[in-house]
Amino acid sequence: MKQDRFSLRSRLNSFRYAWKGIFSFLKGEHNAWLHVAATVVVIVLAGMAGVTRTEWLALIFAIGLVWLAEIFNTCIERTMDFISMDQHPDIKFIKDLAAGGVLVAAIIAAIIGGIVFIPKIF
Repeated sequence: MKQDRFSLRSRLNSFRYAWKGIFSFLKGEHNAWLHVAATVVVIVLAGMAGVTRTEWLALIFAIGLVWLAEIFNTCIERTMDFISMDQHPDIKFIKDLAAGGVLVAAIIAAIIGGIVFIPKIF
């Protein structure tokens, strides 16, 4: 496959498409709004608690991990629905596994949040 020449316009367009995807995700997915709320709560609490730079890094990593997991989960679910809307055990397994990835990311984020916030509370 022949590579096209580098084009600044195509690179800029790729960013435009990425932002469009993020805004579509926020507009169309109910779970995205739960993540927005959780993100705002964590940022406000971190600001009030006076977290260190290192703690901010951990919290930002945790927030990003959950957002990435949810975005990829949505992609996988939409792809599986595009392939077939019929009940199929393999598609169910794939969708359940993707949702499980979000759960793992959320558990990791909760552990990081606990490590950062619990000492500041007590």
